[in-house]
Amino acid sequence: MLGKTANGLYWMYRYLERAENTSRLIETGQRIGLTRSGTMEWGSVMQTAGVAEGYAAYRGEVTQDQAIDWMLRDTDNPSSVACAISEARQNARMVRTALTNDVWEAMNACYMRSKDLFARKVSERDLPNVLKAIRQRTALVRGATHGTMLRNDIYDFARIGTFLERADNTARILDVKYYVLLPSVFAVGSTIDNVQWETILRSVSASGGYRMAYGNQNNARDIAKFLILDKRMPRSLGFCVSKIRDNLNYLASDYDTRLPAHDIADQLANRLSSHDIDEIFEYGLHEYIQSVLNAIGELGRQIEQDYRFYV
Repeated sequence: MLGKTANGLYWMYRYLERAENTSRLIETGQRIGLTRSGTMEWGSVMQTAGVAEGYAAYRGEVTQDQAIDWMLRDTDNPSSVACAISEARQNARMVRTALTNDVWEAMNACYMRSKDLFARKVSERDLPNVLKAIRQRTALVRGATHGTMLRNDIYDFARIGTFLERADNTARILDVKYYVLLPSVFAVGSTIDNVQWETILRSVSASGGYRMAYGNQNNARDIAKFLILDKRMPRSLGFCVSKIRDNLNYLASDYDTRLPAHDIADQLANRLSSHDIDEIFEYGLHEYIQSVLNAIGELGRQIEQDYRFYV
């Protein structure tokens, strides 16, 4: 496969996942706003998405309406939902011959629907339905991918892009919860803390799965364990990294070549399987998540280099 094709597939699915994740973060911001006053939560949510600096440069003072519009449809924000879907479709066009008709049609329909939804500023009343429509459309692309794509190197690069973006998002959500959102250490274990942990579960569609695994009692230790280490949970760090390693290993088998990215993926997977949650809390949740985020970034850069994405 040409590096340019691998690059297009990888980024198509990264951007698609980013669009869905950002829509979930916007919904999270709304829910957190119900438990806190002011606009601090929107600054925290934008920090999670990595778009706070851009907002400050273009918009200045943080308000709910401005923050939502910035994350949802502003073309000056390259990580907005609108821009992410547009970039996903542009990459899909580049690799059109590598996609099945069903995948291309689902991606194109997702783009066209987003254009309609974002033609004008989204009102607070319409926001829940808009976010739901975005999640449904991105899910249709993912479903078409699972249902119609040959399990070959094309599929592997699509999956690697998806799970790298998803792991990065889950890690950022966990980090901003514990490091930014809590007003002080005295809030740990309080009612507001528990409400916010529940909100984090909802932001990654993990509330139902968590209740199945741990019951109805929320606590920081079990939720962190669920979102970091539980390989049954499709948005946990452990699950995402295991899938990245699997698809990289399939590429190694297909091409009969192991590259530095495979070693980095193995090291990251071993890190997530060799520590229990008590050791992670003792080490420091923020410090641990930061080390994982750095490793995810290093892995992404190494994959681009190893498979010559820009050649």
